[in-house]
Amino acid sequence: MLRGMANQDFVGLVNMLEATADAALGELTAASALLRQGGLASDPERARQTAQRSLRLLTMLAEKTRGNLDMVEADLLTGAISHLRSQLEN
Repeated sequence: MLRGMANQDFVGLVNMLEATADAALGELTAASALLRQGGLASDPERARQTAQRSLRLLTMLAEKTRGNLDMVEADLLTGAISHLRSQLEN
């Protein structure tokens, strides 16, 4: 892969995992409404587990791709992990 050119599939994967966690924690209005319909948001423990699972997946992805990401991808991944860690600490 060329340096400086983020892989759009990778970007999409990171964004999807972060959005899933945000929705489970009630951060995304439209997605949260769909999750409430499915019963996820009504169970705070289940919602937290969903967010934690997304964080674990992002962390694993960071470990497995270390040294193979361009700067944009690495920053995106690091930012998503930091964001979710801070959300889960609250």
